[in-house]
Amino acid sequence: MKERKFSPSGEGLVQVIGGILFVVLLIIINIVDPTFYPTMWHLATNGSMEEIAEYIQGYGPMAMVVSMLLDIFVNAVGFLPSIFISTANGLVFGMWPGIIISWLAETIGVVISFYIMRYFLRDAADKLISKSTTLMKVDDFSGNNGFVVMLFARSLPYFPSGVITALGAISKIKPRDYILANLIGKFPSTALEVAIGTDIVNFQENMGRLGIIVGVAAIVYFILWKVYKYYINKRNAEREHDPNA
Repeated sequence: MKERKFSPSGEGLVQVIGGILFVVLLIIINIVDPTFYPTMWHLATNGSMEEIAEYIQGYGPMAMVVSMLLDIFVNAVGFLPSIFISTANGLVFGMWPGIIISWLAETIGVVISFYIMRYFLRDAADKLISKSTTLMKVDDFSGNNGFVVMLFARSLPYFPSGVITALGAISKIKPRDYILANLIGKFPSTALEVAIGTDIVNFQENMGRLGIIVGVAAIVYFILWKVYKYYINKRNAEREHDPNA
């Protein structure tokens, strides 16, 4: 795999300021509530949707804010599963509000994780995918293909979020393209995770709807896969005729 370096000359000051503000924010949160991080870690790792839902509901009017912070935290860390929190959001707030909350929070979280990995933890991001020869082929995330490949990758439900973020971090995809691809791609995957998770918990009540959701999702993702393959094949054909395409 070719070594990819990112020059800090143009964005160095912004990165330093952003890093300092982020650290300060983390410290302030710990000062205001010393139990916040241990609680977040416990909820994110124990896999109990009922406990997560109960914790969120306990904040009353602030429940949505707390839920978003928890979801952002999990996605910013990168290697913790967010499916339990997404399902809990559907149970607490209803399916569509739960989808919107989870979608926005997960998008913010993976964007934060992207910047941390790209500018501060590039070596860790590289090691995360170095064991797979398939994942090491990150050239498709560069240049014109970057947006489309990231968009498709993020639209896949239940795929490890940290792996996709690490791929983006060590590639040459532009931050603007990464953010936009995640904002769009995260919606269908998050919506599917929340809908399926909520209906599985309430299986007896929503068995018919669950079957419809799974069937429609299968058709949609089959079409997305065909469109994605068509685009990549077209780009490869253009490159064969024009290496600079």
